[in-house]
Amino acid sequence: MIPDINYLAVIAATLSSMVVGSIWYTPKVFGNYWMRAANVTPSGKASDAVRPIVITVIVSFITAWVLAGAAFISWDFYGGSFFVNTLVTALILWAGFTAARFITHDAFDGRPTGLTVLNVAHELVTIVIMAIIIGVWPA
Repeated sequence: MIPDINYLAVIAATLSSMVVGSIWYTPKVFGNYWMRAANVTPSGKASDAVRPIVITVIVSFITAWVLAGAAFISWDFYGGSFFVNTLVTALILWAGFTAARFITHDAFDGRPTGLTVLNVAHELVTIVIMAIIIGVWPA
């Protein structure tokens, strides 16, 4: 079985992750704390942000695409509401892969707990918004 995927929803979900990240990590929200906790000093040059932004767009597209495919498989198997299946799938994937891996790596890297919580929470918000977009806009 090949999942039916709405690529417009995947693109919208990809873009939503950029919006969430832009708000989340702005200095007036969590950006100042993140820079201190992660020991990041901005160079002040916009060109230094190009590579990380391109990587983020690519990775966000992959995340949205995998979520859309996994949600379709879940919905096809369990039936019911596509929207609910998408949200549940997103939460399970976030907890089992994203949160679990962040927590493990940050523990071994000796990162501050607050930084781990901040980044894991950001990923949760990002995944939930992606799930909402994909869930209301099935293939």
